[in-house]
Amino acid sequence: EAAIDKMESDDAVWVGILKANTAGQERPVFCAGADLKAINSGKAADLNTKRGGFAGFVYRERKKPVIVAVDGLATAGGCEIVLAADMVVASTRAAFGLAEAKRNLIAGAGGLFRLPRILGRNVAMEVILTGEPIAAQRAYELGLVNRLCEPGKAEETAMALAAAVCACAPIAVWESRKVVLAAHTENDATLIAMTNEGFGRVLQSEDTKEGLTAFIEKRPPNWQGR
Repeated sequence: EAAIDKMESDDAVWVGILKANTAGQERPVFCAGADLKAINSGKAADLNTKRGGFAGFVYRERKKPVIVAVDGLATAGGCEIVLAADMVVASTRAAFGLAEAKRNLIAGAGGLFRLPRILGRNVAMEVILTGEPIAAQRAYELGLVNRLCEPGKAEETAMALAAAVCACAPIAVWESRKVVLAAHTENDATLIAMTNEGFGRVLQSEDTKEGLTAFIEKRPPNWQGR
């Protein structure tokens, strides 16, 4: 959670990248979820934070987008961390699953409603009810993964995607993200109002004048994030 606080408060940071240290792992694991021993001993609450939920991330409200770089297995809470990100980069050795039903648990960190939004009802039902993971290639074909890469290249590929996002005006990115996230839960009238409010904030920013001037002068814009 502290990392998200730092990202949100740092004006020089426009996009975050979340990755795991899988160096030296024979079978790389991004995250296998909560410590089952902690859950068994009644300490499941210790795995959550008040603002962010599991791992201080899955329910955390934030302004800036986060790209997750996955170079191994992301299952249970690990998959729910992935689902809480804005975009996903995965290597071909990555896999995604919600294995909780195999332990008489349920995916309690957002997976039960986020996975169907991305994969569709039937595919999500299979993943959740069988507890079996899906390979990165299939996850890419189904729309869970934005960019697929070779093993060991997830962070590098995520950085390239982040650079593409940072080439756009940050305020426009943040306001657009807000409406996209609300698209699954709000009605059209609410979304229209959110879009209009965001458009107003964008037009009032200094970056709008810079973007239009740069276009006219045929040069790259120098975004300031204000």
